[in-house]
Order: sequence, then structure tokens, then C-alpha cells
Amino acid sequence: MVWLLDDRLWFPDPRQARNDGLLAVGGDLSPPRLLLGYRSGVFPWTAGPVTWWSPDPRAIFDLDRIHISRSLARTRRRAGFEITFDRDFPGVITGCAAALREGNPTWITREFIDAYCELHRAGHAHSVEVWFEGELAGGLYGVALGGFFAGESMFHRRTDASKVAVVEIARRLRSDGFALFDTQMVTPVTRQLGAFEVPRNEYLRRLECAVAQPEAWGRSEH
Repeated sequence: MVWLLDDRLWFPDPRQARNDGLLAVGGDLSPPRLLLGYRSGVFPWTAGPVTWWSPDPRAIFDLDRIHISRSLARTRRRAGFEITFDRDFPGVITGCAAALREGNPTWITREFIDAYCELHRAGHAHSVEVWFEGELAGGLYGVALGGFFAGESMFHRRTDASKVAVVEIARRLRSDGFALFDTQMVTPVTRQLGAFEVPRNEYLRRLECAVAQPEAWGRSEH
């Protein structure tokens, strides 16, 4: 069943999603609705109209078991990358959109960019930047709520820069005390780094515990 959303701020039970994960159509990409969506276990994937998804199974990372291959470890040590957080959120999300656009229509449209930049200004969307010689070489952005982080997209302009972004955001999340790192669906890259699938019911149990925690982003900096 696919639900039609109106101006009211609500989401149906994600367990009612179709087999392909589609749960609802409609609504908007305002910060309150986006945050409620993530808190409810759903995420948007298109903007015209907005579609909301809750796949089963759901892909996550275990923050204590990120797999770093020998070659990736060498890259982290020797590539000359500089790592920052939240220095250039717009640059990261537009980099992700451009990378997806190469040969394929991108779901990160201008509506998505504007919505997540607004969420970033509100303190809930964050980025990790990988720099090489002063230029943005790769990065990743996502949404944080309590002890929950949803990785949305990543890109690279130099070999392994996106993998380095995943490793560095995982290190940051572990240091800050996050409980759940959501990556939505497994891809070849995330599988190499240790992403795995859990049933939606298990994911929702983990999510409920994670979002109930105090805001974790930046905790290790205090």
C-alpha cells in the first residue's frame, strides 16, 4: 500500500511499505517533515513528487567493525588528504549530485540540495570533507538525530576519497557515542567497508533506541 501525504505532519507505519520499500507519496522536504521521517524510519528519494521509502532489509554499519583494507589504510596514511567536518556542506552535497548525474539522472535535485542545506543550517545535517591540495577531493553527508546518523550520499574526485570519507565519519560517530549508522541500502563500495543488512523490524528497534539518546554530534569535542 502507498499512502498519500497532505499538509499534516505525519507518517504511516513503515512496516506498511510495499515490497520495493515505497511507503508514501507527497508532503514536502521541510526540516520538520524530514526529521520526522528519519525518526520514523523513512527517507525521501525523489522530489517531484516527494516519495518516502522504508526498505526491508535495511543496510547499516557496525561502528566497531568498519573494514579498512590494507590498500585503503595506505591511502589514508600517504595520500596527503586533509579531513574536515561541516566546513563545506554545500560543496559536498553538490559534489554528490554531480557524481550521480554522470550518465544517470540524479535524485539529488535542486529541491534536495536546498532542503538539506537548510537542515544543515538547523544543525541536523552534517558533512565530512576530504581535501587534496586545497581542493575538495571527496566527501559524504547525512542527517544526525540523537545517537542516529543516516548517511545519504558520497562522492570522490580522487581514488578512494569517498571510502576515506566513510571511515572518517565512522570514526567521528564512534568517538561521539552514536548508536546507529544507517546507510539505507548496500552498494559495492559500502559492502567493501563492512555494511550489512538487518530486517526492518530490527532496524526500527535500533532506531528507536538511537534517536532517544541526547544529541551526540560534537559530544567528543567538549
